[in-house]
Amino acid sequence: MLYAILAYHEEHIVTSWTPEEDAALMADLQVAHGRVRDKGTLGPAVRLGATKNAMTLRGPGDGVVLDGPFAETKEQLLGLYLYDCPDQATAIAAARDLHRANPTAVYEIRPVRLMLPGETLEPSEAEV
Repeated sequence: MLYAILAYHEEHIVTSWTPEEDAALMADLQVAHGRVRDKGTLGPAVRLGATKNAMTLRGPGDGVVLDGPFAETKEQLLGLYLYDCPDQATAIAAARDLHRANPTAVYEIRPVRLMLPGETLEPSEAEV
């Protein structure tokens, strides 16, 4: 089953890091990534752009596009990983590994299903 691990952090802290500090953190995260990649369970991972450039679409009909993510949190969603894990416990273990590399971040773990236009995927046993 696929799990999304969403990485939250206070954006002003992340953007205050020097290029060397950012590179050091990314090197630590690459070690965590490598352990999962070696198992063949790491899917795409992305680092999101600045929240100041984010937009939100909400409302009825065509909706209205608003500036910003409008999160009611101190942290912002700054990136995400897709892991192919057999169960929730394995996904939590993967998030803990990321957290050891970046202990000031918050990681949300959610099961996900692939949504492909024109195709229907059968739910896994865990989703039934």
